[in-house]
Amino acid sequence: MRTLLMSVTAAAIALPLTATAADLPKTHVKVIGNYSTVAHVAKVEQEFWGKIVPEMSGGQVTADYNHQDVMGVKDFQVLRLTQLGVTDFGVSDISKMAGDDPTFEGCDLAGLALDIGMARKVCNAWKPAMSRAMEKKFNAKLLALGANPPQVFWCRGQVGGVADLQGRKIRVFNKTMTDFVEAIGGTSISMAFGEVVPALQRGVVDCAVTGTTSGNSAGWPEVTTHIYPMYLGWSINFQAINLTSWNRFPPEVQAFFEKAFARLEDNMWATVAQSAGEADNCNTGKDPCTLGKKADMTIVPVSDPDKELHKKLMQDVVLVNWGKRCGKDCAAEWNDMIGQVVGMEIPLGKL
Repeated sequence: MRTLLMSVTAAAIALPLTATAADLPKTHVKVIGNYSTVAHVAKVEQEFWGKIVPEMSGGQVTADYNHQDVMGVKDFQVLRLTQLGVTDFGVSDISKMAGDDPTFEGCDLAGLALDIGMARKVCNAWKPAMSRAMEKKFNAKLLALGANPPQVFWCRGQVGGVADLQGRKIRVFNKTMTDFVEAIGGTSISMAFGEVVPALQRGVVDCAVTGTTSGNSAGWPEVTTHIYPMYLGWSINFQAINLTSWNRFPPEVQAFFEKAFARLEDNMWATVAQSAGEADNCNTGKDPCTLGKKADMTIVPVSDPDKELHKKLMQDVVLVNWGKRCGKDCAAEWNDMIGQVVGMEIPLGKL
């Protein structure tokens, strides 16, 4: 199956090998990629840098690609290392940079997009705003966006609904999740992805939020029993390059990367859609399960009253709190760029 997936990945993003590839100058770059344990992302990135890019360029463009966890790098450090030129290309969750600029959280607010198609639409709509912020704050160029499967609650004990999350210590990884968890009466604890399994094991946290297959491939079924699939975002990933490195590339290399990353972006979203579609099977031990491990989790359906509560908290708490962090001008731009897509509006008078 791995061979099949790699072949599909290659076919999805490969470019025609023409004479122009041979005309590219020799170019070697450094890349800090995503977590090695996030299979649906890591496989796509590894294939892209290790095989597809060299093939597309006729061997002229090559890379040193390493996973951030293997290098001992935290998510929020990736863009800073890219800014400093320690790496040319960096990949991480864009919401981890919201402490530097709340703009980065704008398309992945807790409960904003309830399906993969909408998640991509709102992030495409917000991409110009994120690109500006990335260039201004981090001297980096945004090349592509991807996602993880929907971010949901994984818990050590039984959960029947939102009411059962009250009073529990819940791992989150961005401010919008904190807003939501605290609004339902939980205690939010910010924690890096790689630290969650031992934290759940020792009872430092009772529940933790991550993707439906991200947790699966990282071994979370070994330390949790229940999944409550109330969506708190999609852990949107950025693919960025140091702007100084980019400006050093001749036009033909820039054109090569722009074309390649457009295809990588399509493939990342397609792979995540496949992964998300198989998540329930993997987590409950059924087939097909090609991008995860079969587990024995209990998935608790979200009730209609909890769905209504989710929507209300998204509008009244999550949007308003984010608007206050980002400012009135930012919120007005969000209303124009994303609000029209999702049919919501940040009440500027409350900011």
